[in-house]
Amino acid sequence: MSNDETYGPDRVERLVTLLRALADRIRDLDGRGRLLDAAPELQRMLGNARSELFHYEVRQTYDTPEIAEHRRIVEDAQRPDDNEPWRRAPEE
Repeated sequence: MSNDETYGPDRVERLVTLLRALADRIRDLDGRGRLLDAAPELQRMLGNARSELFHYEVRQTYDTPEIAEHRRIVEDAQRPDDNEPWRRAPEE
């Protein structure tokens, strides 16, 4: 599996740091009454955070080929097979 398909612990820590920096910057600007004056900066920071959060969400739900195959096997096993008459419900 490539690094692009996973979201490892180092990247998780960088995301948490990014989100905390955004929160700190918003608190700082708000405390100085300059929150809206920094709109372009906040837009950039929000864009970076949004992009990274998207990658995190996608990678957290990514199925490796191995996991996808295991899921397929389980789903196939749970699906009734019409070629096995003993599994059919009795006809009325």
